[in-house]
Amino acid sequence: MPYLALKAAWIAGSRLGIPEESPLLDDRLAMAVVNGLSMSLDSAVIVLALLLTRPWGLRVPAWLLAFPVWVATGLLAPIMTGFPAQLVVRAFGAGGASSAGREAFLDEWVFALVYTGFIAQGLALGGLFVLYARGRWGHLWRGRVWDLPVGAVGPAHRALAVAAAVLALLPLTLHTLWAAGVSGGLGEGRVTDRGGEFRVLEALFVVFLLAAVSGAVLLSFRRGRALPASVPLGLAWVGSAAVACWGGWLSLASVAGTADLADRPTPLMHLAYAGQMLVGLLVAAIGAYHFAERSAGAARRSA
Repeated sequence: MPYLALKAAWIAGSRLGIPEESPLLDDRLAMAVVNGLSMSLDSAVIVLALLLTRPWGLRVPAWLLAFPVWVATGLLAPIMTGFPAQLVVRAFGAGGASSAGREAFLDEWVFALVYTGFIAQGLALGGLFVLYARGRWGHLWRGRVWDLPVGAVGPAHRALAVAAAVLALLPLTLHTLWAAGVSGGLGEGRVTDRGGEFRVLEALFVVFLLAAVSGAVLLSFRRGRALPASVPLGLAWVGSAAVACWGGWLSLASVAGTADLADRPTPLMHLAYAGQMLVGLLVAAIGAYHFAERSAGAARRSA
């Protein structure tokens, strides 16, 4: 509710928490559009919470629940891991220029309020969804990788896993270089504001890309046969959601743009965002097919 109230105030024209020199004030229309979209996404959390806790939620079609929860996972997971890591970096004095850039963008209390709320939101939604999914679909991820039916994935899905791994090479390389401190391919504004917090976020993109591709390969090629089936499924779910949703969100934010050309993403940054979005969608498709096949198989056996 604090997040929604703050966004509504900004759309209405309030400058609460926004410094006078903030680039957010340069384009009020773009700010209203982006804030309106983020408000609609966060409002959906209220519906999800009701759906996961009310009896009628068990009658909702699987896809109608799984997709918004997947999106919520993708948007919240990098914040839940990245914000605490950034606080640790800042505590050791390694925040660098990115900390000053944040303060020029929004007042510091806004980040604390919003990100703390997101972390609480993610923990609550995650806990509710695990309990819900265990009761409704728990049979779909029981057992180990070697127990997975051979027909659950086929040559086409192994090809998708290979395609995802190949497409991941470019964004994986770029995010690794940026996390290591290389400035090539970054916009002038990003190079200026770069610091420890920026490197934390880039390192997280590397982790989520590796998680997505690892989950897809383990699942499609039945590798790590002694692993619980929930491991590759979990890696594919969280990894694909994080890279696809944040790749899409960053691409959308770059389209809205800012008045300062130095802050706009470069072509390489656009490629990184688009590449990771495609990787996430491919891995998500593999996971969705796997769940559909196991569900159909369980239905046939029970019939």
